[in-house]
Amino acid sequence: MPDVIFKNTCKIYGKSVLAVESLNFLINDKEFFSILGPSGCGKSSTLRMIAGLEEVTSGDIYFGDTRITDFPPAKRNIALAFENYALYPYLNVYQNIAFPLKIRKIPQKEIDKQVREVAEFMDLTDILKTNVKSLSGGQQQRVGVARALIRKPAVFLLDEPISHLEAKLKESMRRELRRIHDDTQITTIYVTHDQEEAISMSDRICIMDKGKVQQVGKPKDIYDNPKNEFVASFVGEPPMNIFNASILSKDGCLKLEIFGENINFPDQYMPVLKGVKGELRIRKVRLGIRPEGIRCFKTKEKDSLIEGEVYFIEPRGKGKVILNVKIRDFHILVKTDRIFNPELKTKIYLQLIEDNICLFDQDSGINLNRTAGGKRNV
Repeated sequence: MPDVIFKNTCKIYGKSVLAVESLNFLINDKEFFSILGPSGCGKSSTLRMIAGLEEVTSGDIYFGDTRITDFPPAKRNIALAFENYALYPYLNVYQNIAFPLKIRKIPQKEIDKQVREVAEFMDLTDILKTNVKSLSGGQQQRVGVARALIRKPAVFLLDEPISHLEAKLKESMRRELRRIHDDTQITTIYVTHDQEEAISMSDRICIMDKGKVQQVGKPKDIYDNPKNEFVASFVGEPPMNIFNASILSKDGCLKLEIFGENINFPDQYMPVLKGVKGELRIRKVRLGIRPEGIRCFKTKEKDSLIEGEVYFIEPRGKGKVILNVKIRDFHILVKTDRIFNPELKTKIYLQLIEDNICLFDQDSGINLNRTAGGKRNV
């Protein structure tokens, strides 16, 4: 199985529509790699360039040491599974799975052997004679995956394959797709707009927006240490809270001022914000913190606690609850234990834990800790 390598890869539609700009990253051999982003970010165009369904405008794509930029799809040894299954409705399950081998003129005995092997692998043996039109959505999706796998591809491409399925079936298909990858060890590239899919299945994720790569990394690193404000707000459910904040220097110590209160300054950002002589170089930032990085109190036990009013309560599984807390004209989301149990319209007090804080540049949106190559203490 090969690595998949992008070198300054661009895609322009027509004369001026820049869909993908200067991709430069590597997808490792045998890796489950997701491309994640909102609609129109360039993720499907990227996948289609790998498949040879879209012409590369400039730059190159390699499978290992082989430049495949100009190869036709049939010579790339890839398999695709789409959102709409693309099954042949007039054929049964067996015939759909066998089709790629039939057009290659593989002997019938070998076709039968391989179809039954992949059908058993995908739990389709009992419905091989069933017409695909009568199958459920999940069964049709498994047939589509089986038809792709029977090609024995070097690279497996999945374009939003389960986005239309109901929640329970979607969850089981996520497990199934990850199992297939683990068992086959085929390099898998998965395109989705659903962060839950990408985070739960992937070894690494590429976040895209407006045709550009925003961050490539392991799910935990992207969640804990987002490269910029876009990644921080796009990844996470509920999303990261992000507000304007000021940096103050008092008695030789740095503090963050937010909502009229001074809170402790995160140590990991000290080298970025202080100059050689210890002077404060930046005074205005964007402060980000995940809902689970905030503690709640019913009384003001410390001076640094921020007062708010419970505006909305959303129960979550496993004894958790999401609180929507109104602070002045802003709303902040807090994930806490259900045992805390506040009432609507009551006052509570919030503590922003400094180790969980991200600070972003107000103009560029870049995580300031990453400008110095640092990593958060998580």
